[in-house]
Amino acid sequence: MPAASSACACVCPIHTVTESGSRKWRGIPLAFAAGAVAALGMAPFGLWGGGVAGLAAGFALIARAGTARGAGALGWALGTGYFMGSLNWLVSPFLVDAPRYGWMAPFALFFMAAGLALFWAVASWGAHRLVHGRASWLVWPVIWPVTMSLAELARGRVLTGFPWAGPGEFWVDTPLLGLAPWIGATGMGFLTFLFAAWLAHAIGTSRRARALAAWGVAAAVVLAFGAWQMSRPVPERAAPLVVRLVQPNAAQDKKWDPALINTFLRRAAELTAAPPAAGARAPDLVVWPETSVPYLLDDAGQILADIAEIAAPARVVLGIQRAEAGPRYFNSLVVLDRSGNVTALYDKYHLVPFGEYTPGGGLLYKLGIRGLAAQYGGGYSAGPGPRLLDLGAAGKVAPLICYEAIFPNHLRALPGRPDWILQITNDAWFGSFSGPQQHLAIARLRAAEFGLPFMRAANTGISAMIDPRGRIVASLALDTPGFLDVRLPGAASAPLYARFGDAVLMLLLLGCIAGQRLAWRRGGRKGD
Repeated sequence: MPAASSACACVCPIHTVTESGSRKWRGIPLAFAAGAVAALGMAPFGLWGGGVAGLAAGFALIARAGTARGAGALGWALGTGYFMGSLNWLVSPFLVDAPRYGWMAPFALFFMAAGLALFWAVASWGAHRLVHGRASWLVWPVIWPVTMSLAELARGRVLTGFPWAGPGEFWVDTPLLGLAPWIGATGMGFLTFLFAAWLAHAIGTSRRARALAAWGVAAAVVLAFGAWQMSRPVPERAAPLVVRLVQPNAAQDKKWDPALINTFLRRAAELTAAPPAAGARAPDLVVWPETSVPYLLDDAGQILADIAEIAAPARVVLGIQRAEAGPRYFNSLVVLDRSGNVTALYDKYHLVPFGEYTPGGGLLYKLGIRGLAAQYGGGYSAGPGPRLLDLGAAGKVAPLICYEAIFPNHLRALPGRPDWILQITNDAWFGSFSGPQQHLAIARLRAAEFGLPFMRAANTGISAMIDPRGRIVASLALDTPGFLDVRLPGAASAPLYARFGDAVLMLLLLGCIAGQRLAWRRGGRKGD
C-alpha cells in the first residue's frame, strides 16, 4: 500500500467497512437514536450541544456504511429520529377534535418524519457514491455536509416545501445567529452539518488532540464573527411608531364554539381599548392575530366598525376569513381605517397541505376529507402571492399569515424592500410544548436574514417584537391573554442574504466541491 494511503487509514478510522448479512442493518436503531438526540438542539430545549453531538454520531455511522444503499438507510433512520423528535407538535392539530381525528396523530407524525427523512437518505446515499473508492481523509467530512445542505434546500421547495426544523435553528439563542444575514438559515445548517462531521472525524482520528484543537479554533473564529454581527447597533426609526399586539388566547378547541366566540371577540376588544402604561405613548397601530374575527368579511361590517372605534385614533390590522363567488374562501389580513372600512387586503397564498386545503380537494372533500383549519367549504383558496402593504406613516409592511414565515423566498419575492415584517398567526394549532417556540425561532431567523424588525401577533402566543438582529425585544407568555405595546425599531441595510438569497450558500457548496476535486487529484498523483 502506498505511504499516503497508509497515513490516511491511520488518521481516519471513520472509514467504509464491509457489511454482510443482517449486520448491515444493525446501525439503523442507533442512527434513529442519534437523530432523536440531535432534535434536542431545537426549541424548546435549545441544547445545541446535543444537536451537534447527535448529528456527529449519525455521521460516524453513515461514514462506516459499506454500501451506498446502507448509507442511505442510515441517513433515513437519522432523519426519521430527528424529525419525529423535532416535529412532535404535529400531533396537536389532530387532538383538537380528538374523537374524529385523534387516531391519525401517530401516523401523521411518523409518515411526515419518514417522508422528510427521505431527503437525508438521498443525501447520504449520494455522498457515499461520491466518496466511494477515494481514500482521502478530507472527503467524507465535507461531501456529506454538502449533500445534506442540498437536500435541505430541496426540502424547502419540493411539493410546496416544508423547511421547518432545519439545523440552523439550533443557534437562535447564540451569537451564531449573526451568521443569518450572510448565509441564511440553510447556510447555518450547512455549517452545523460541517462542524458535526468534523467533530466526529476529530474524535475518530489517532491525532485526536491536534484535530480537536483545530476544530475548536475554527468554531471560535465563526463564533467571534457571529458575535461581531450581533453587536452592531440597531438603527432608530425616523418617526416613532408604537404597535399594540393583541393576544386573546382563544384555545383551539373552543375558538369556534358558538357559545364562546363572542367571549373571545370581547376579550380582544377589551385588550384593544386598554390604556397604555403610565407615561407611555398610545399605540399608533393595533394588530389582532390570524382569524381573530370569527365571521366572514362580508358579514362583519358593524363588528369591524366597532373595533375601529375602540382602537381610534390607532388603525387596526386583523385576521379574518372572506368569501368570493364559486364559492371560494380565503384566509386574509385586512387593514381598517378609522371608520372600519377595509383599505388594504392580503390573502394567504402558501397554504398548509391537509391543514388549509387538501390536494385534489374536490374528490377528497366528497370522501369527507377537508382542511383541518378551514371553517368553510373544503378548504381555502390561495391568494395571488407576496405583496407589500403601504400603511402610510407606519411604512411599508410585508404581511405573512402563519406558517408563511418559514419560507424566506417569499420575502425575497416581494416587489420592493419593506420597512418591517408583520406576521399574524394562530399557533394554538401547534400545542404548547414545542410548536409555538419553534415558530418564534423561525421568525427570529427571518428578521436576522433580512435585517428587518419583525412583529408577530399570535392568538395563544408567543406574540413578540423582534429586532433586525433577530433578538426578542419584548414578548407575551404562551397561553396568556394580554397585549404588548412596542416601539418599532428601524431597519438595517439589506444584508447579503436579503440581496442574493441562497446563491451565497450555493457558491460556498461549489467551493467545497471544487476543493474536494483538487484534493482527490492530488491524492491520485500521490498514489492515494
